Order: sequence, then C-alpha cells, then structure tokens
Amino acid sequence: MKINTLLLAAALTSSGVWAAQSKLAQQITPAPQMGIMDSYSQHITNAPFLLNLDSQPKEQMGPYLTRQYFHGTQSTFVKWVAKKGGKVALHKHPNEQVTWIMSGEAKVFSGGKQYLMKAGDMMVIPANVPHEFHFTQDTVDIDFFAPARQDWIDGTANYIKQK
Repeated sequence: MKINTLLLAAALTSSGVWAAQSKLAQQITPAPQMGIMDSYSQHITNAPFLLNLDSQPKEQMGPYLTRQYFHGTQSTFVKWVAKKGGKVALHKHPNEQVTWIMSGEAKVFSGGKQYLMKAGDMMVIPANVPHEFHFTQDTVDIDFFAPARQDWIDGTANYIKQK
C-alpha cells in the first residue's frame, strides 16, 4: 500500500467517516477480467478509492459558507454551499480551478471583468489568476483543483474564512 492510501485510511477513520466508507465498500464487487491491462502492474500504483461527498465532514467557513472536500493524490474536489451574500475574497493559487455552479448564482471578478455564473455554468480559472466570488443567491458550487490544494492541506488558506 502506498503512503497516500494509508493517509486516506487514517483520515477516514479519525474523522468519523468510517461507517459511510463501510457502506461504500459494499458497492465494490469482483469483476474478473474487467478493467485489466496485460502490460500494467498493480504493484506500482494505488488502487481507485470510492467516496461519498455528502459524508465528508462539513467545515463552516463563516456565516455564509460551508465546504466539504477531499484530496486525491494529484487533485482536490470541493462542494461549497453558499448563502446569498457570501463571498470568497480576492486570492490566487498555483492550481488550475474548474468551477461548476450546480444551483444558484455567483458573480466572479477577475482581471477587471465580472462573470455572472448561473446554474449549469462552468468556468476554468488558470493557475495564479486572481479571482473572487460573490454569491448573489443561495448556491451550490462544485470545484476541482489540480494539483491538490497544498494550502488547504497545510491550513494556510486564510482568505477563505469569513467573519
């Protein structure tokens, strides 16, 4: 087992998510000869892991914003739930960000422009591009970051917390 898999198992156990993971384990069944390549060795890589996003811990980022997220070995996936009036302050990071507004509406400000994002809209924000979010309705926002958000892993992304 690689270290990332061990860290994931430790995080799931310590965060009280183990029961949900146990249920997900029942969704994994043998499929002989499926998903196998002859020239591929499973000894050199991790195996896929199955998660349920809604069973991840909810982190309150202030009165208007909560997040649930997990890190893969090379990416971070997050679900934001924002109340109308919530904001994510101007910031930048070395990660490409793909944002998908599932419901609600947000104004994204970047480079002197305002982008109005509505339910179903997606935006790609390249690495190191300054941007901020203003939620104009109650909103569910799904974000994908690559590479993984090291500042979240380290706990140094202080711009997110709202008062």
